[in-house]
Amino acid sequence: EGNPYTWWVGKANEKHYYWGGSGPGIQKCACGIERNCTDPKYYCNCDADYKQWRKDTGMLSYKEHLPVSQVVVGDIDRPGSEAKISVGPVRCQGDRNYWNAASFITSSSYLHFSTFQGETSADISFYFKTSASDGVFLENLGNTDFIKLELKSATEVSFSFDVGNGPVEIVVRSPSQLNDDQWHRVNAERNVKQASLQVDQLPLEVRKAPTEGHTRLELYSQLYVGAAGGQRGFLGCIRSLRMNGVTLDLEERAKVTLGVKPGCSGHCTSYGMYCANGGKCVEKYNGYSCDCSKTAYDGPFCIKDVGAFFEEGMWLRYNFHSPGTSMKDLVSRTLLSSTDPETTVPDLNLNKEELSFSFSTTKSPCVLLYISSYTQDYMAVLVKPSGNLQIRYSLGGTREPYNIDVDHRNMANGQPHTVNITRNERDIVLQLDHYPPTSYSLPTASDIQFNSPKALFLGKVI
Repeated sequence: EGNPYTWWVGKANEKHYYWGGSGPGIQKCACGIERNCTDPKYYCNCDADYKQWRKDTGMLSYKEHLPVSQVVVGDIDRPGSEAKISVGPVRCQGDRNYWNAASFITSSSYLHFSTFQGETSADISFYFKTSASDGVFLENLGNTDFIKLELKSATEVSFSFDVGNGPVEIVVRSPSQLNDDQWHRVNAERNVKQASLQVDQLPLEVRKAPTEGHTRLELYSQLYVGAAGGQRGFLGCIRSLRMNGVTLDLEERAKVTLGVKPGCSGHCTSYGMYCANGGKCVEKYNGYSCDCSKTAYDGPFCIKDVGAFFEEGMWLRYNFHSPGTSMKDLVSRTLLSSTDPETTVPDLNLNKEELSFSFSTTKSPCVLLYISSYTQDYMAVLVKPSGNLQIRYSLGGTREPYNIDVDHRNMANGQPHTVNITRNERDIVLQLDHYPPTSYSLPTASDIQFNSPKALFLGKVI
């Protein structure tokens, strides 16, 4: 019960209070689930507070929370209290054929494979992504027998075949467009008793086989993926095509086929939202990556904080540039902008800037950030003795700096806070955490240019 002293941090910087062998939302270790903890009053062996070492171990397997980025251990400042933590490697298990993909560039493009051996049973699954409203996914012909899967319209997928009893067609109709350039999954099955078709999570469509007549599917032609027999082929991407448990190597065949490219572009349209905190999605041959260089985060999805712990009296200084540096050298190293890229330093005057950072502290008063200049201009963000935030702008023209006092909450409460300040000439917009943005205006007597910024200090004014 209550707040635990120890937790781990997973994906999206979320804290988790369950441990290996237990499950999400359950504040227990494996022994708490199995009811065999050292002290039956507690749900973890380590809570027993015995003199001997006790341990809690287990596998964390809830994929959406992984990987473990940090473990926080508290309550060990008492005499004789110790903790040891070890975190094992992330182990991925899955289908390495998952991204085997090909892009069909023209409606006459196709790949061909050897005849599909599906006489009594056929199990076909694949993912597709397209912006076209129709096209044949795949087809295999016999003398009269055939099997075919196609996108009939922007909202219909069709599975049709003939085993000698006449053509049979199953259609799944989607309430939303299937040509939205997002991935959709198709699963078609046929055996001697019935046939079925499923698209995404839509209801399964089933058709029973006739009680009398033929059951064997007799095919002779090659299997065509894409256009076949002069029909309009598929435009877009197909990946992870499995037929009776075998993954067809679309990429290898596409490398030697005109009109078809191996791999698939456009992963960012489907997965770009996983690049968090302003990270930019970058297309890769068989997937995507997140470019975090313009964010204050790191890691594969730009969710790992890039920060530092400041002990009292410590500070950091970043020089924007030294006198005489041209703006061309500067742009690659800072986010400052100027209308004239050739300007040298003393003439670099900012009419606008954007500043965003996160912090947590329990100390007030303190200086969080200070930007100096080669003139008297400066900008500062600090926490007042009351714990309230204050932003100061001194751009000249007024005797005193212009102060913005944020009085509605204590910022020195040890919690993480995010500050976003945008100035465009006189107009200043401040956003704090998830509160709505607030607008302010510099006094009319104040200058609107931040003249010759010099350095950025974190933690102290020197």
